[in-house]
Amino acid sequence: MRRFILPLLLASMTLVSTGCERDSGPVIESPDETGVLVVATRNAGTTWYLDREGQPTGPEHDLVTAFAQGQGWTVHWRVFESTAEVIGALEDGEAHLAAAGLTHLPERDANLDPGLAHTRVVPQVVCHREDRPLPRSPAELARVDLRVTADSSYAGLLWDLAASDPEIRFREDPVQNTEVLLTRVALRELDCTVADSNIVRIVRRHWPHLDVAMDLGARQQTGWYVVQGQDGLAATTRAWRQSEDGEQAVERMRDRYYAHLGEFDFVDWRALNRRLDERLPRFRAEFERAARVTGMPADLLAAMAYQESHWDPEATSPTGVRGLMMLTQSTARSLGVENRLDPAESIEGGARYLADRHERLPDDIPEPDRTYLALASYNIGRAHVLDARELARALGKDPDSWADMREVLPLKADKRYYPQTKYGYARGYEPVQYVQRIRNYRDVIAGEFDPESGPIGGVLEALP
Repeated sequence: MRRFILPLLLASMTLVSTGCERDSGPVIESPDETGVLVVATRNAGTTWYLDREGQPTGPEHDLVTAFAQGQGWTVHWRVFESTAEVIGALEDGEAHLAAAGLTHLPERDANLDPGLAHTRVVPQVVCHREDRPLPRSPAELARVDLRVTADSSYAGLLWDLAASDPEIRFREDPVQNTEVLLTRVALRELDCTVADSNIVRIVRRHWPHLDVAMDLGARQQTGWYVVQGQDGLAATTRAWRQSEDGEQAVERMRDRYYAHLGEFDFVDWRALNRRLDERLPRFRAEFERAARVTGMPADLLAAMAYQESHWDPEATSPTGVRGLMMLTQSTARSLGVENRLDPAESIEGGARYLADRHERLPDDIPEPDRTYLALASYNIGRAHVLDARELARALGKDPDSWADMREVLPLKADKRYYPQTKYGYARGYEPVQYVQRIRNYRDVIAGEFDPESGPIGGVLEALP
């Protein structure tokens, strides 16, 4: 069994600034007085983690950073291992705010002030798909080995169910977080666990044999909590959420971290995880070498190659494109690629072509939008991307925003719009799907190049 990646567990009580500087000690003063907002979180793909450059990122990270900037504050992060530790730090006055994907619950509201809400989730019972029959009703939970994170909203739901059905039994784990428990289910060390639907969507791509047995309750709101007595800080977060800046920040967060996930395809993700072992090791060094030559990240190139050929160096399409990076004959010739079926030549050629697409975009397009537009150009051609950018301007859209461009590109196939463009008709929906798949594949592949980064960082050795 290949040892897969898990959430990186960072030392608790660590203070991390947005510049990755570290400090320690509780903060009591209001951020209005100090200019510093101290935030408790945990390391996970739905909250806070380190990206491929070792910089903090994640849905909660981005929202908190945007909020703090709006107030003129800097952010210091306290990163804990579990939900219980996050809440404990807040209750003990060691942080002003908790941003850790916490469900807003009446029992939490009694001791903490609820801040803004940003994501609706459904708690789900998750088991291994080969363990049939799966529990399909709360009463059937009595026959499975069920474990959840201690002091979590899931434990509260299960305690409520157990009050009416004493045969329902479960264990609260005070150490292992939800992502670790999901991995233990995937390894068949546990029967089932409970996780929010957004966590399941991310982790399931790494462990495709995880199966959602049932929803456990209704949709719930997740968001922030604030330590009581912080001079209306909770109300300030809620007011910011309703402002234009807050709405835009939430939309950017959703677009960056969730919009590309799409529907789960068991066959596709099972095949990718198998080929990570069987095929990727043959070409990893070539992807890394091409990254050094071109500046394009190795995990991005590997994700492109998987989308193009499933890492089959002899792949050939009916239209004549060939090789790992599926280069056309004319493109290969322009790049000096003599043998498209040679993995090293194909990978470097594809990397240089992507780097060219990336470089020829306007300098002021920010990342990651710039990379997504370069990928679209690789797929559909630079001319059609330029057409779509002009069409975006005509429609009052932002041609530098991938969120807007993925709406405009399909119009290149719409007879109401493409006659207005210089280069005419194109299957503009294809680059949108192309970029979405590569983003998804890259999230999983990234751990093969840097096990300590990405939405699911760390190592399986963390398991007991």
